[in-house]
Formats: sequence, C-alpha cells, structure tokens
Amino acid sequence: MFLASSAKPIDPQLKKLVDEIESQSPSLSVLAARQFRYSLLQTQIKVTIKELRQFNVLEEFIIRAGLELVPPPTEDELASVLGLDPVFVRSTTATLQTLQTLSGTSPITVTSEGRLFYEKGSVPQPPYSVQIYAIADPLSRKFTFQSEPLNDVVINQPDLADFLTIDHRMTDVSSLPLEELQQTIQASGLGLHLPEEGKIVTSSKVVAATETAWKTISLFVLFDVLEDKLSLQLRSGKQILESASTWLEALQAEGQVSLQALCELSDETITFEREATLNQKNAEIEARLENIRQQALETTKQSLDIKYPTNQENIPTPHSLVPNPQSPIPTPHSPNTVVQLRDGQISKAFSEVLNSAQQEILIYSPWVNQAVVDEEFLQLLQKLVNRGVWILIGHGISRLQENEDRPIPPDVEEKLLAVKTPDGLPALQVFWLGDSHVKEVIVDRTIHLCGSHNWLSYRGDHLPRGESVYKVTILNQVQEAYEFLAHRFNNHAQKLWNNALQNLDSQLAVQPLCIWGALGMEDMGLTVIQQNNWLELLPVWLNVVLQGLRSKKVSVDSESLRTALSLLSQVSSEATFIESLRLGWCRVMGAIATHNRMAALNLLGNEVWHEFVRLSIVQPSINNPEDFIAECAVAETKRILPPREKPQILKNRKPNPQK
Repeated sequence: MFLASSAKPIDPQLKKLVDEIESQSPSLSVLAARQFRYSLLQTQIKVTIKELRQFNVLEEFIIRAGLELVPPPTEDELASVLGLDPVFVRSTTATLQTLQTLSGTSPITVTSEGRLFYEKGSVPQPPYSVQIYAIADPLSRKFTFQSEPLNDVVINQPDLADFLTIDHRMTDVSSLPLEELQQTIQASGLGLHLPEEGKIVTSSKVVAATETAWKTISLFVLFDVLEDKLSLQLRSGKQILESASTWLEALQAEGQVSLQALCELSDETITFEREATLNQKNAEIEARLENIRQQALETTKQSLDIKYPTNQENIPTPHSLVPNPQSPIPTPHSPNTVVQLRDGQISKAFSEVLNSAQQEILIYSPWVNQAVVDEEFLQLLQKLVNRGVWILIGHGISRLQENEDRPIPPDVEEKLLAVKTPDGLPALQVFWLGDSHVKEVIVDRTIHLCGSHNWLSYRGDHLPRGESVYKVTILNQVQEAYEFLAHRFNNHAQKLWNNALQNLDSQLAVQPLCIWGALGMEDMGLTVIQQNNWLELLPVWLNVVLQGLRSKKVSVDSESLRTALSLLSQVSSEATFIESLRLGWCRVMGAIATHNRMAALNLLGNEVWHEFVRLSIVQPSINNPEDFIAECAVAETKRILPPREKPQILKNRKPNPQK
C-alpha cells in the first residue's frame, strides 16, 4: 500500500496545506513537501515624484498671454493690461519659472513642457522624494518595490542554493529604464506613480548598499493520477510561483536536480508511490461506481416492496398493488436517490436533464459525432447558453490524441464552438482530454448521469442495445463526481492559460477564462489577470461574470467584483480596450441592478465613482450613481427581454425632479 502521509517526507508546518491540496484535487497526491530559504537582494532607493495641480486664474492668463499674444508681453505690460500691481504678476511668473513652465527670460515665454501642462489645465508642483526598497527576486527574475524593508531575520531552513544553482545576476535597479521603473512601481501598488492622477515618478537614485534578505519557499512534489504525471511546484505561502516551478521542472528533466537530495525521494520510492496511488485512485473510482450500482438496486428493491408486499396473509388484488401514498415510489426524478435507466429511458432522461440546467453542464463522452450533434441539439445548447448556462465537453479515449481512431469531426467541433453567449463569448467549450472510458453528465452539481451510454456519439437509432445509465441525485455523490471531472477541466484551463501567457496572445486567453467561469472559478481568472498585469483581458472577464450573473452563478456581492473595480486606477483612459471595458462595466452594473439595485449602488463608492467618471464609463449627462445605475438597468433589461415585455425597472423607476 502507498505510504501514509505521516511516512512521506512532508514538513510538519506544510501538513495542513498538503491536506488542502489533496482534498481540493482528489486526483492529486503529494509525495513530498519541504521548506527552504533563498536569498533576495534588497536596495534602498530614493524616487523623485512630480505632481500636478490645476492652475489658478492669474497663472492661466499669464500662460495664455505667452502663447497667444504676438509679440509676447513683458511682466509689466501684462500687469498694465490686467490692471494689477506688477508685484503680483512678477511673483506668479517666478513661480511658473521655478516649475519650468515659463522660461527665465523676458518677455513671457512658455516652455514646451509648459505647453503640455497648459493643454491639461494644470501645472507641476515642486518635486519631492520618497525612499522605498527595491527587492530583486532571483527565482521570479523580477523586481518589486515596497515601502518598508524586509525583516532582518535569519530563517532556520535549508538554503535552496545548496541543492541547485540559482542565478543571482540581475540588472542593477539603478540601470532600469525609467519607463520600466515606473511600470514596476505602479504594479507594486504603492500609489507613487499614478499618471492619470498627475502623479509621476521622474527619477530614482540608490541611497544605500544592496543587502541580502531571506525568504521562505515551499517545494511540493505532486503526482496527478489523471495525467499520470509527476510535477514540481514552488509556492510562496499558498501562491504558486508559475515561472519558478517551470524552471525547476526543466532542471529536474535535465538531471540537474536531485529529488533524493531535495526531498529524500528516490526513484524507487516515486515508482512505488505512483503505482500505489494509481491503484488506490482507480479503486476509489470503481468503489464510487459500485456504490452507485448498489444504491440503484436498493432503490429498485424498495419500489418493488411497495408495489408487491411480501405479506402472504392476503392474496394481492389490483387494489393492493396501488402504492401507499405515505410511501411514494422512487422515480427517475426523485431527489436523493440513485435510479437505473435502460435503453429508451436514457435518451429521454438525457434531454430532460439538459433542459433542467440553470448554471452549468459538464459532459465527458469518449466520442462525439454528428448523429447526436445535429441542428436540434445545437439549438437546445444555444437556448441553454442564452439563459446563462455554461457547457464543458471533454472527449477522448486514447492516451495520446494522435492515436484517437475516432476523433471529433472538425465540422462538428466548429458547430459546437459557435454556440456563444449574447456577448459573444464561447460559452460552450469542447476539447480533448483523453485516456478515459468514463461517460458522465453532471448538471448544476445536483444531477449525475453515468453508465454505458455514449452521450454524444450513439449511432442515431433508438433500438434497445442493453445499455444502462444511473441517475444520481444524492448530493455528496454528485459532488464527488463533479470534483473528479472539474479537476480535469481545470488542469486543461491551466495549460491553456500558460500557453496564452507564453505567447502573450489575448485570444488564446479567452478559453481558459471561460472554463474557469463555467467551474465557478471566475476569481481564479481575475487573479491571474492581476498577477500578470494583463488588464487588456478585463473586458473578457467582465463578460464571463455577466454570463454568471444571468444564471445567478455569480453573486451580486462577489468579492471579485470589488477587486476588479480596484484595478480601474491602473487603466489609462486611452487604453486600446477602453471602449469594451466601458461597455462591460455598464452591462455588469445593469445586470447586478436588475437583481439587487442596492448591491449595485454599494459597489459605487467615491473612489470607484471617480474612476468611472475619469474613464468615461459614466456619460457626461449623468451626475450621480443612482441615475447611472438606473440607466444601466434599463439598458440591460431591454437587451435581454422580448421587445413587447415592459421591463419591471421602468414600472418602478421614479422620475428625477432635476430633469
């Protein structure tokens, strides 16, 4: 039997996290978990910041005079024209010269920098300096900035550098181009570089020698029974360090890393654990299916006992065959039961279960063909998607995709992928996962169909084939099946995301965001967008949320909505995606308001409202959040309701006395 958790090389302080990993992903087994320390480089720097302010009336007159009057006036000439004491004009021009808005010569001459500031209706304030700390991380190969130094504490853990070579050579922070420095400081969330608010870091200077600081890092050796794959994972706390993990796996594949030295994990132990885990997981799957079969038999037995009592004192009569109303006979639609369906019952149950979907449908069918995926079936899927349902379809039976003898026909795959949300998102995802004979359908995490029926590839006839399917509505068993299948879909989404990130292809990133939305993991999508500063994907994420709001899969008070709103401060009003971002937020706020108007208003605090105005998400004619929410709700309701149906929001809306 495989090693118990206590016998594996797992550090005690990581035991709780190991249990979480294995419980959240039933197909994963943690073979080892160890903590190490590694060194960071910390440099104290001084950054110079320039802020803008609106110019006053006299400053505006002086700058306009320098730009528009020909020839430009002297200070005394302008004072005479304005009827002011020359002292006031000289004092103001001196201030503007200090701010490099005016040149120091006479007559009044506006600098090129002054022209730019005049167009913005502002002038720079005297620059000031702030001391911060640049942290160079050799594992992520990135700089971060923070306002306080790292704790000068010696960490009592093995040094990772004693086991593998870590390249500490990084660009000196003083050599960073100004634009890269500004972007990194902005991403660090210190509020020092906010160009849209007129706050700009203009330069930096190292003020102290670079020091070494230590950080704790955790290494996990994972085995995925579904993928039959060993992987290495580096984490900082619970956060997975993707690039560092990929780097470590590459070193291990090249033989430059010894798991025996790192984790006391020999090749023999790994082989033994892999085989034991595979046997255990396969046994668990078989046990789950056997449990379903036994419960179906018990349900059938109970049904027969009710119909045909075993009491022999009285000969059964037609009257005695009528079920007792106090003991209802389980039917294929009864909750908390397992019911066996055969042949002709299967197709009908499949259709009924799909039609009942409110939030998501997960299907695994080894094969997919046009006999099932016909126009009628596609119309059903589109109807479901229109009301907010997500659909994930996995297929494949061979271990390698190129070995599939019955791959999905390209035209069938194309038709399935053409099923989209009202906002143009691919709400139906179909992809090869492979290496599975499982034939399952899970709807809304409340109904589970499993058995011998090929859901998406039967031959098109309805003749009896001796097939049987179990319909499970016992929630804990449905959840167990859901977690098993959802984990495979999530793994696929992670691979798709890594590919999109590696190629910096926003179109490739749409698919994993939709898969996470289907799995109720939209917060995961937002997290990776935030971590990688890929704000261009925010409109896509908003459309994912919009689909979830339609079916109430996403709560109107979801914390991820507040997080997304906080990212608006990092978006430029001239961003290439600004129009789709504006439309996305208007529709999301409208969808929230149609469910809960106060929830929508609560999201629009002062800071958020300021960003909505700055980014022109709010039309200039709208002066307050209440009117904005009302307009968004009306627009969203009109968009999703039939034209002749009068939106409820219009019936309840009170007229604005100011209009």
